[in-house]
Amino acid sequence: MVINTNVSALSSSRLLADSSHKLAKSLARLSSGSKIVSPEDDAAGLAVSNRLDAQINRTTAAGNNVGNALSFSQTQDGFLQKVGKALDRMSELSVMSQDITKSDSDRALYNKEFTNLAAYVTNAGTKDFNGVSLFSSTGQAVTQDSEGSTFTMGAADLSSASYTGATSATISTTTTAASALTAVKTAITQLATDRATVGANMSRLNATSEQLGVLNQNLQAANSRIKDVDVAEESTRFAKYNILVQAGTAMLAQANSTPQTALRLLG
Repeated sequence: MVINTNVSALSSSRLLADSSHKLAKSLARLSSGSKIVSPEDDAAGLAVSNRLDAQINRTTAAGNNVGNALSFSQTQDGFLQKVGKALDRMSELSVMSQDITKSDSDRALYNKEFTNLAAYVTNAGTKDFNGVSLFSSTGQAVTQDSEGSTFTMGAADLSSASYTGATSATISTTTTAASALTAVKTAITQLATDRATVGANMSRLNATSEQLGVLNQNLQAANSRIKDVDVAEESTRFAKYNILVQAGTAMLAQANSTPQTALRLLG
């Protein structure tokens, strides 16, 4: 029996410190909801989780880009619908102006409406979306994934020759009205093509948006398996370490009191 070195107390103290450390770690996991509280918990898992977090953020950003591009295309189609109505009326006026029972004065009235509608079509071609031209000869490149790859949307250009032929025409005479009708029909055909192009863009954007949504969900699920704590499992550990700390504290008190029995020998 010795007094200076209480091996039992040292052992109890060491075990109590270990249990207390594990209890604190378990408490931190339950409080944070993450099983990687510090890099020492899972160094490799932390590295993978960090990369997944970055990819998730990039994928979210790409999804926002695609959503904005979809709004861009929807705005384009809104203008094209109105341009289509204007061209329909212009074609109607072109035919009406060829009526042999109409005088040049009547045709001048038709021509006034015709030129006003032509000016509307021309003006629509100058519109933009947040400073980006809606109708240009080149399509916009849209980010489609977290790696920054892009696809280019088909363009719709209201300043092309197919439209300017119609917007620069007049119907003040039967001859010019016949020429104007041909030009407007060409513009209507081009408009149908452009609306189909914009529709195809929207279909592609919707598909890309859905794909990014599924990818983001799967990435978050994978990341969750790495870093999110299983509350049921961790709460069981917490109860275990809590009991061990209480038991260890009681046993350390007992171990510290053991050398006192040496006093009985001295008495």
